[in-house]
Amino acid sequence: MKNVKDVMSTDMVVCRKEDTLYEAASKMKDKNVGVIPVCSDNKDLLGVITDRDLVLRGYAEKKPDTSTVNEVMSDRLHQVSSDTSVQEAASLMAQEQIRRLPIVEDGKLAGIVSLGDLSLEDKSNEAAGRALEDISERPELH
Repeated sequence: MKNVKDVMSTDMVVCRKEDTLYEAASKMKDKNVGVIPVCSDNKDLLGVITDRDLVLRGYAEKKPDTSTVNEVMSDRLHQVSSDTSVQEAASLMAQEQIRRLPIVEDGKLAGIVSLGDLSLEDKSNEAAGRALEDISERPELH
């Protein structure tokens, strides 16, 4: 059985918590991604910022582009190590209703795995499909 290290992305763009919302949004546009890990200068994972965070916690709250990532990022994280099986990762993503999962080694960001990464693996395809179905049926937040 494959582990997430076999399918995770390691070519990631990251933000610092001091970066502005504008800088985060620009990085998302440039890299065509909807989530960016937020790390310290030595790659300690502090949180993630998503396009949804930018909209709901940032712009919808009338925060200016110069507000910091720290003000809107998600810091309640679920993460796994690179030795976690793709099945375990898919199950966690389904249970917690998340589409992307940071991979951390010794407190440092090592990669990120998405449902798309997991769905490419034959053995995790069913679990990833269930995870996507569970996430897609998530009730709206108010």
